[in-house]
Amino acid sequence: MRVAINCRSFLTTHYAGIGRYAYNLVKTLSEIDQANEYWLYVRKSYFDFKRRAPRINAKNFSVKIDWLNHGLDQTLKTADLYHSPSPDFFHIHDAKVIVTVHDLVYKAHPQGHTPQTIETTDKQLHQIVERADKIICCSQNTINDLCRYFPVDLSRVALVYQGVDKKIFYPVGDHERRKAEGYIRRKGITGPFVLFVGTIEPRKNLQNLLRAFAQLKQKHKYPGKLVVIGMKGWMQEIISDVLKQLNLRNQVIFLGYVSDEALRYFYNLSDVFVFPSFYEGFGFPIVEAFCCGAAVVTSNVSSCPEIAKDAALTVNPEFPVEIAEAIHQVLQDDKLRKSLKDKGLHRAQDFSFLKTAQETLGVYEEVYKTL
Repeated sequence: MRVAINCRSFLTTHYAGIGRYAYNLVKTLSEIDQANEYWLYVRKSYFDFKRRAPRINAKNFSVKIDWLNHGLDQTLKTADLYHSPSPDFFHIHDAKVIVTVHDLVYKAHPQGHTPQTIETTDKQLHQIVERADKIICCSQNTINDLCRYFPVDLSRVALVYQGVDKKIFYPVGDHERRKAEGYIRRKGITGPFVLFVGTIEPRKNLQNLLRAFAQLKQKHKYPGKLVVIGMKGWMQEIISDVLKQLNLRNQVIFLGYVSDEALRYFYNLSDVFVFPSFYEGFGFPIVEAFCCGAAVVTSNVSSCPEIAKDAALTVNPEFPVEIAEAIHQVLQDDKLRKSLKDKGLHRAQDFSFLKTAQETLGVYEEVYKTL
């Protein structure tokens, strides 16, 4: 079969969740499938030097660049299947269509989106529900949301969990730990720290984590800092206001974007990784932290408890007191912390890009049989 995959989500230098998923899916498919032909679709102008065409070292993988925006039909004339790794508008008539839906955050948390974005995304999802031959969802929570908001035939939906690259995220040994400690010291962090990773936007719930952290500091329950890793999103000013109100400016360190190597260091050396998000389609940071042997506190809503299972303490993200108590519990109870670390490493084994690619290939084969 000839499979075309839209690669628009990983054409930049730094890519986050969806881009990471799409890139690793393509990369792993190239390692496990030499029988089928793959076309990597890229829409790019001649003078666009920021977006890079993907490079996959496999004979059965080729790049199809749509230089003049002719569209899918003309660029992928004889494709059997077309896979969009994220919701998008698509106009392709002769190929079977597969779309990955990661979340329905625009429905669950519409306050985080402009009316135009909501309208556009809603049109995309309606088109997907009407046209797609198969919809891949990355969590049962996303399937539930899809069924809640759209008339979906469950026979056209597949659950495929996403993976984490174990070559990037793993427990470091003694030599690398010393290297990690040196790196973190150079970032101005000389003592213990609690870690948060995620885009700084309201649904990630950093504001309630800050309130929880302030309670720990006020009661002298933790001498360390809170380290925040992630790019700035919208309504950044809310965080600045909360920091000022709680007098936390010297207690919280914002690092912005860091490399995967640095992120591995922080997961490994953190006392607790806290991820009290209001809504996640999958929750990559939870699994990344598990892979690195971190003790995790996360929320009990959306996909977070589904992904974490019993390997993390789960809390109601609406209540800073509950978040603070869970963090303090992990900090004070060595037995609990070790148990969470061990359970997290075990749970991490359930998520790999090899498994994601194998199951996605299974979806391709199932849909191809209907041609």
